[in-house]
Amino acid sequence: MANLKIDRLRDNIRNVFLGHSKAVDLLLIGMLARGHVLIEDVPGVGKTVLAKSLAKSIDCKFSRIQLTPDLLPSDVLGVSIFNTQTQKFDFKPGPVFANVVLADEINRTTPRTQSALLEAMSEEQVSVENTTMPLERPFMVVATQNPFEFEGTYYLPENQLDRFILRIAVGYPERSSEHRILTTQPGRNALDQLKPVMTGAEVVELQDLVPNVKLDPAIVDYILDLVEATRHDEQLHLGVSPRGALALTQAVQASAVLNGRDFATPDDVKMLFIPVCAHRVVSKTYLHNGDANATARVLQAVLDQVPAPR
Repeated sequence: MANLKIDRLRDNIRNVFLGHSKAVDLLLIGMLARGHVLIEDVPGVGKTVLAKSLAKSIDCKFSRIQLTPDLLPSDVLGVSIFNTQTQKFDFKPGPVFANVVLADEINRTTPRTQSALLEAMSEEQVSVENTTMPLERPFMVVATQNPFEFEGTYYLPENQLDRFILRIAVGYPERSSEHRILTTQPGRNALDQLKPVMTGAEVVELQDLVPNVKLDPAIVDYILDLVEATRHDEQLHLGVSPRGALALTQAVQASAVLNGRDFATPDDVKMLFIPVCAHRVVSKTYLHNGDANATARVLQAVLDQVPAPR
């Protein structure tokens, strides 16, 4: 039953997003693992379409934040407004109080505003004016950004990047898919007509299956071997942290649920090692982990060197 629900959700997204299917699967893995996903690629390849198609496929509250340089933290979290009738301040929740939050072009706003999302992404709660307010499950931030070398972008701080369980690239579509894009223009038409195929409660039920996925001791040792190898790699200034290792484990379990299994395999680890860990390590030749391609090449070499369990 769970697999049928996931297949229905996946197919619904693919009706609109005509890019590579791997990007859809990675986004769903992030959702199942109760994580947040950063979609990074050049403009015009469908980052926002992918994020919005997931949000519209789930019958829950969705909000979009268009990040700009003049945006303030209160524009994200909310603000208290004085009520002249009650003579009290009423809190007006910001767009972060939703189930699926699309933070569009997150690296076009200042680090101060970026950090407004930190607590929400880490603890599923928001603290405003000495009051802590929990966020309703499911809660997921899907952020998009252009590559950091593009004009008008800010670096995402390492602690902000670390809150994303996955960083994925959309890539250019295949020729047949791009032909459909040109002839049917799904981003303009089908997205507006997309209907939800899953409720928020069903998403929570699927998420609750993830911790129950069996992890063979050999799989755990394989993850630890990979993580340890990054910490001793001469090309890396910083390796994968314990939080990164935990994120990889959760993503591996979520991948098993996505594929209808109650156990994890070495292939799950191999598929997710780079999307989960490339933005968490720092290259010695480029002391900022914004260069995903450089760190991905290093991690691919680590994958090739560390033997996988049979």
